[in-house]
Amino acid sequence: MSAIRCTLLVDDDPTTNYLNRKLLQRLAVTTQVREALNGQEALDVLATSCTTPDAPTCPVLIFLDVNMPVMGGFEFLEAYQRLPLAQRRAIVIVMLTTSLHPADVQRAGSLPVAGFLTKPLTAEKIQQVLQQHFGHPAG
Repeated sequence: MSAIRCTLLVDDDPTTNYLNRKLLQRLAVTTQVREALNGQEALDVLATSCTTPDAPTCPVLIFLDVNMPVMGGFEFLEAYQRLPLAQRRAIVIVMLTTSLHPADVQRAGSLPVAGFLTKPLTAEKIQQVLQQHFGHPAG
């Protein structure tokens, strides 16, 4: 199984980002892990690293928290939809949250979200995402 090019972790909790980065590295499923502490930082990452769809530092997978200061997950998704196509063409966005509140799940249905997972991120959840969206064989 080949690793995906780049994964972006968007969460305002540095400990969560650290643990998720270590898990992704241990599983060797992504070549590069980038981090952002809120939606605005995530948009900045996309603006600077996704100048072409195949840029090596452009994430192909984003794990996005819902509740963050500055810009939360839903606000990020609304801004993301306004980005040029080259900056969003091949990116899979999975919301990663502590709650699957029905209103949040419903709201996500109208936004470019590929999945909705509860924290913590686990090896099984990562394998499920990779299998579903990147054609990786089951773990």
